[in-house]
Amino acid sequence: MNVAIWIIQVLLALAFLVGGAGKLAKSKEALAATPNMAWAEDFSPPVLKTIGALEVLAALGLVLPGLTGIAPVLTPLAAVGVVLLMIGAAATHGRRKEWPPIAFNVVLLLLAAVVAWARFGPYAF
Repeated sequence: MNVAIWIIQVLLALAFLVGGAGKLAKSKEALAATPNMAWAEDFSPPVLKTIGALEVLAALGLVLPGLTGIAPVLTPLAAVGVVLLMIGAAATHGRRKEWPPIAFNVVLLLLAAVVAWARFGPYAF
């Protein structure tokens, strides 16, 4: 089971590292022009950069503490952060009546919730 949790952590980390880095590297206009990122129109550039930074930090928090053994409690806390990010993302898509992306948000939320449960509980480091 520990291997399965690690696989979930790494996949979540990759997804959030790529997504967060994209938000940090691109301008608001470039993000909003991307088909799946029309929601970026609703946010200011500093908020978009903050979301990107939170996603990158979550990605790092999902894997580095477990790999290094330094402050391993940060891994389930990062997973809780991902859950909160996905609640915000789903709310944003819902407000904009963009229903298909909500399913993706829910999948990521559930995976992060599994990591949080496992690392806080029976499969802690």
